[in-house]
Amino acid sequence: MAGQVREGNYDVILYDGYCAMCSWIVRFVVKRDRRARYRFAALDSAAGKALLEQAGQAGSPGEAAPDTFRLIRDGRVYIKSKAALEVVRKLGGLWPVLLVFAAVPARFRDFVYDTVARNRYRWFGRNESCLLPPPEVRDRFLQ
Repeated sequence: MAGQVREGNYDVILYDGYCAMCSWIVRFVVKRDRRARYRFAALDSAAGKALLEQAGQAGSPGEAAPDTFRLIRDGRVYIKSKAALEVVRKLGGLWPVLLVFAAVPARFRDFVYDTVARNRYRWFGRNESCLLPPPEVRDRFLQ
């Protein structure tokens, strides 16, 4: 976690809009987020860049790579595996059971995360354009 951001009464997920796996994850969360607690912004969108700037994470040395999945909740910025665990914390159904992985040391979780992130385009593909949300959830995507 680094930086403080205040962003409404919802959490914001920042994702790589060109990554096929990341787009799938966003669709997965939208479908299971029945209370509409999450808003979404591509990392390279104007909204994503503004939020990163506000959090003091726009290209700062020593910060996570700008293409790293992030969650902004209650003024805090979570990155990598911690961000993923925090997202499932508020999903419905049995998804919060994945919080058992919080017992795994962050160093190991982030090693796995970094390995997948480094290979995501090769393994899952790269979209030619950012995810276009369906009209019924378009208001949950920050412009």
